Amino acid sequence: MDLQLRDTPQRIVCLVEEPTEILYALGEEDRIVGISAYTVRPPEAKETKPVVSAFIGGSVDKIRALEPDLVIGFSDIQADLARDLIAAGLQVVVFNQRSVQDILDVVLTVGRLVGAEQTARGLVASYEARLEAARETTAAQARRPRVYFEEWGDPLCVGIRWVSELIELAGGEDVFAERSLAGPMAKDRRATHEEVVVAAPDVIIASWCGEPVDADQIRGRTGFDAIPAVANDQIHEIDSSLILQPGPAALTDGLDALERIIRPLADRR
Repeated sequence: MDLQLRDTPQRIVCLVEEPTEILYALGEEDRIVGISAYTVRPPEAKETKPVVSAFIGGSVDKIRALEPDLVIGFSDIQADLARDLIAAGLQVVVFNQRSVQDILDVVLTVGRLVGAEQTARGLVASYEARLEAARETTAAQARRPRVYFEEWGDPLCVGIRWVSELIELAGGEDVFAERSLAGPMAKDRRATHEEVVVAAPDVIIASWCGEPVDADQIRGRTGFDAIPAVANDQIHEIDSSLILQPGPAALTDGLDALERIIRPLADRR
């Protein structure tokens, strides 16, 4: 038997966008042999890498045919697919990042997996510097606008933990911050129309998991005309690819988008 000592995985399938984005940021994109159909960042990935999965499901046969020595997935939502891939004899790593700290940890862990830990540390340091700059700006604000972040419109689902944390960094006060910690599933973060009305947010930021936000539908909800955000026409949309995927994009472009909405309101009385 001829054995080869391989320091790091050479053929990686990414079942979600985040590991793809991280590997490109690390300069290790040549290791990627398969990606998710929902990969947006970086755009060149879909031009050169075969699509082998959606978000919940994927083709075990397609993935196995690529002869990967590592498959990277995300969250309990992909548990069934991960189980099937493991049953097919593949090496699988599934991350379950839910906070800003978790996202940074995953970047570093992926870097270690591919032998690029020092590069990953530099990348993480750059993200930390961006987050610290946001924190310092927020500390100097006159006030924190009250923010209601809506991840889904029917039933209402409020922002997940990393979104809530980014809202706070961007200078806002998440009116459902405690609920963002309630659990990993969307059903754990549901809210009622009445609760949103009582919360009286200054701004509503919506990102509907890949679907366009219907601002008129939000305005037309019973009682919402009394909400300051609605009365002052402060309903905004952020593309879900920027804020609802727990990877580098959320810490950069996602935070930027939140700041563009929240910061101008901080100076208003």
